[in-house]
Amino acid sequence: MNNKHLAMQTFQELIQSDKPVLVDFFATWCGPCKMMTPILHQLKEEVGDMVTIVKIDVDKQQQVAVQYQVQSVPTLIVFQHGQIKWRQSGVVNAPQLKQVLQPLMKAGAV
Repeated sequence: MNNKHLAMQTFQELIQSDKPVLVDFFATWCGPCKMMTPILHQLKEEVGDMVTIVKIDVDKQQQVAVQYQVQSVPTLIVFQHGQIKWRQSGVVNAPQLKQVLQPLMKAGAV
């Protein structure tokens, strides 16, 4: 089994989770993407283990980026139970992300 298939399978398993999974599709050369890193750290401190936060490098994981039609970076997608619950391109601040995640965290906790 090649690494691309393995990475894709792992990603598919990850987004099936009961708790929300916030995926940051980014590229190392992207300026706005670099702005998302401290925002995601701040968010992680606030939500703890209630949310899984994952960064996907679109240049290294092109198959995943193509599957979810990521055409600009950063693109943030929230998955829960394998379904896209929210999606937005561009830099999003931590309070806005928390607001998006709040109802999903409660739903996953039941």
